[in-house]
Amino acid sequence: MPGTAASLSAHARTSEAALIDRARHRDETALREIMQANNRRLYRLARGILRSDSEAEDVVQETYVRAFTHLDGFLGESALSTWLSRIAINEALGRARGRKPQVELGSLPEAVLEAQIIQFPLSSAATDPEKSMAQREIQRVVEHAVDELPDTFRMVFIARVMEGMSVDETAELLGIKPETVKTRLHRARTLLRANVEKKIGPVVLDAFPFAGRRCERLTEAVLRRLGVAA
Repeated sequence: MPGTAASLSAHARTSEAALIDRARHRDETALREIMQANNRRLYRLARGILRSDSEAEDVVQETYVRAFTHLDGFLGESALSTWLSRIAINEALGRARGRKPQVELGSLPEAVLEAQIIQFPLSSAATDPEKSMAQREIQRVVEHAVDELPDTFRMVFIARVMEGMSVDETAELLGIKPETVKTRLHRARTLLRANVEKKIGPVVLDAFPFAGRRCERLTEAVLRRLGVAA
């Protein structure tokens, strides 16, 4: 029902406007709510540019400081999350520019301008530490593969796949055409798949480790069946 969707959108805009107004008056609850809603996205976007956990955290902090001290400059032309994301991207690009002069705004063609990549069940660590270790190794391989994507492809992949942003949202955020988003995402997935497959072979050899408690349990069971152990 179009009317229902429109009213929900209007309600969301009204709620966000009220939240921003409270934040302008330094309402702690409002500030916390904004940060909790945007921390992951800002961190992933910043890390996607800098490929450094600590620098990404610094960027997120700086983003909030700048945003909260200049909330009067937010005109509501886009969602607050988009505005914050642009600040984070610009801050990260500025740091990357100082670290690597060739990485700058112009490196994102047509541009006008978040770690956890795969979550595994936490219970496995307690019940099967060997399996958990193999999972962490696979996660590390995937994280490195994402880091090695070219800048333009990596940012689209993070926005679309890791943050679940729509094609239009990603296009608006990065200042590119929706068609460009689709093309870069396809290319990113192709590159990522090839990179992971190339690296995963040695990891898979250890994916089902047969050592530690599992090995001990089997050994004891066999000995009991042979009547060698009590």
